[in-house]
Amino acid sequence: MINRVLIRMKVVQMLFCYFLNRNEFHLYPAPESASRDKIYAYNFYLDLLLMALRLSGYKVGQSTLVFSNKYISDNRIGRALKADPAVKATIFKRSADAPRFDSALEAIYDQITKSAIYRSYTHRKEKSIQDDIDFWSVLINSIFMKCQDLLTAARTDENFTNVGYEAALQMMDATIRSCGDARKLLVESKNSLRRSLDKGYELYNRLLALPGALVELQDRRLDAGRHKYLVTAEDLNPNMKFVDNRMVKILAGDEKLSEYCEENHINWMDDIDFLQGVLDDILKSEIYQEYMASESSSLEADCDFWRQIMKRVILPSDRLADLLEDKSVFWNDDVDIIGTFVLKTFRKIGQCTEEDQAESCLLPQFKDKEDERFGEHLFTDTVDNFESYRAYIDKFINANSWDPERLAFMDVIIMSAAISELINFPAIPVPVTLNEYIEIANYYSTPRSGQFINGILFSVINHLREEGAIQKK
Repeated sequence: MINRVLIRMKVVQMLFCYFLNRNEFHLYPAPESASRDKIYAYNFYLDLLLMALRLSGYKVGQSTLVFSNKYISDNRIGRALKADPAVKATIFKRSADAPRFDSALEAIYDQITKSAIYRSYTHRKEKSIQDDIDFWSVLINSIFMKCQDLLTAARTDENFTNVGYEAALQMMDATIRSCGDARKLLVESKNSLRRSLDKGYELYNRLLALPGALVELQDRRLDAGRHKYLVTAEDLNPNMKFVDNRMVKILAGDEKLSEYCEENHINWMDDIDFLQGVLDDILKSEIYQEYMASESSSLEADCDFWRQIMKRVILPSDRLADLLEDKSVFWNDDVDIIGTFVLKTFRKIGQCTEEDQAESCLLPQFKDKEDERFGEHLFTDTVDNFESYRAYIDKFINANSWDPERLAFMDVIIMSAAISELINFPAIPVPVTLNEYIEIANYYSTPRSGQFINGILFSVINHLREEGAIQKK
C-alpha cells in the first residue's frame, strides 16, 4: 500500500532533518581568556584534527605528504571530519602550518601500522562506528601522546606549553568520542523514518474506518428523530440508503480493519465535533442528494458514492487537514497519496464478488519485502555516501556554470537521494528515478528547482554511465 512514491518523499524529509541537525563533532570553541596555556591548547588541538585528516588520506595545505592506507581511510572518523562543515571552517585556518608536522606524522604513521590496535582493527571484517571511534581514541592516548617526534615539532611553536600540549590531546580525544552523539541522531532518524511509514499506514486505516463512523452517527441522528416530541412522517420513515450502504457494511465486517483499529486505538467517535461537521458537509452535498434520490442500488454504486464523497468532500476539507495536523506531524504531506489508496480500496470493494467479500479488502502496508527495505536502504546509503554524491553534484554545477546561489540545501538532499537510487537500485529505470525526484523538488523546494535538478542529474547520469557505475536504461 505504501508505495515508493511516498517512501521517497519520507526519505527526503528525514534526510533534510538529519543533515540540518547533524553536527558530527562537538568542537571546542576558541578560548575566551587570554592565558597562554589555553591559547596554545586550542591552536594545537586544531593542528591535531588536521593531522587526523591527513592520516586518513586527505591532502591539507601546502604539504605534499599524503598517506594511502585503505584501513585508516575507510575509518568513518576521517570521513566525518572532512564532511563536517564546522570542522572544515575551523581547522583549515591552521592548514598553512601543516608541513611543520610532516616528519612527526611519518613517525606516527609508522608506529600506527606496527601497533597491536592496528592489527586488531584491520582483522575485523565488520566494523561499527564505535570500533572506529575506539581505534582513534587508542591512537591518541598511546601513539600521539607518547610520540617524541610530535612533541619536538610542537615545541617549534614559540607559544608552546606542556600544559597546553596535554590539554590539546585530551580535547582531540573528547572531540573524536563526540562523534557517537551524531550516530545516535542517525539511529533516531532511521527510527523516525520507520515510524512515519507506520503512521502512513495508520492514516490509511483511519480513513477506511471513517465511512463507518459517519454512518453510525447518521443512524443515531435518525433514531433520535424517531423519538422527537413532534415527530413527522419523514422522521418515522427516513430514507435508509446512506445508513444501509453495502460498502460500509463490508468494511465493518473486515476483521483485519477491526483488529488494526482496536490495536491502534482508532475511534472516530473520540473526534465527535469533526465527525458532526463532516457529516453535515456530506448531507449538504449534491453527491449525497443525487445518491439518495437514485433508484439504482448496487454494491458498485454504493462504493462509487463513497469514492466521490471521499474525493470531493472529505479529503480536500480544512476540517480533515486541521484534525490530522493535530494528531501527527507525519501526516502533513501524506493525505493526498494515502487518499489515492483509500479510493483504490473503495473501487476494489465495488468489483468484489460475494466470494471475494469474505477476504479482507485491506491493502498490505508494503507490496513486498523489497519495498519494505527500500526506504531504510536509500536513507542509509545517502547518509554514508553524501560527500561522494555531493562531489558529483558540484562537478556539474561548475561545468555548466550554474549559479551556486541557486543550490538550496533541499536541492542537494533531493539530488543526493536520486544519485543513491540510480547507483544502488538497478531494477528501477533511470527515467522513473529522474521523474520522481523532479516531482519531489517541485513539491518541496524552490519554484525552479525541478528544472535545475533535471539539468544536474542528466549530467550526473551520463557521467555514471561513463564510469560504469550504472548500466541500466
